[in-house]
Amino acid sequence: MDFYYSIISPPCQSVLLVARKLGITLNLKKTNVHDPAEKDALTKLNPQHTIPTLVDNGHVVWESYAIVLYLVEKYGKDDKLYPKDPKVRSVINQRLFFDIGTLYKNIIAVVGPIMRKEQPSDELKEKLKQAIDLMELFVSKRSYAAADHLTVADLCLVGSVNALSWMKFDLEGYPGIKAWMARVAAEVPHYAEVRKEADEATKEYMATRK
Repeated sequence: MDFYYSIISPPCQSVLLVARKLGITLNLKKTNVHDPAEKDALTKLNPQHTIPTLVDNGHVVWESYAIVLYLVEKYGKDDKLYPKDPKVRSVINQRLFFDIGTLYKNIIAVVGPIMRKEQPSDELKEKLKQAIDLMELFVSKRSYAAADHLTVADLCLVGSVNALSWMKFDLEGYPGIKAWMARVAAEVPHYAEVRKEADEATKEYMATRK
């Protein structure tokens, strides 16, 4: 399976973590969508020329959640990461929608001005704080984000939470999130390797924006 990605991207990281959890080996293709040649090559597979993009024996899937759910449903040995029980699955889906529509959305909204060497508005910072407060609530009520065990919700949300490091957000006041992150890390094979590569690449990228 060819996987077009950038390690800096939290959505790409989610797919990498799910693949590791499933024991899947991906043919990694680092992709810079800002490079005209690479963008043109990707567009031939994915008309939106976005990453992550997965090609599995000719079948092309893009958007991180679509890829994650495809991998779990096709290659999962059981349904533990994405249970078929409608009630459990509905909570997982809610957390995924919360991630893309609230948490990650507000992280990107705050990071944008920082990248432009501007200060985020108080309104943007408050919306992000509210999103993080909700995340703290979710992982304080149970050991994982959506169930009493690891699911795709955790593997997608953890990338977004790690992205808070882009703005040096202090999680000291969020013990539930910190404990949850440690639990997720302990369940994914070679999680530290993915995290280290992502952190180093992010630091290098941020340094070029100063």
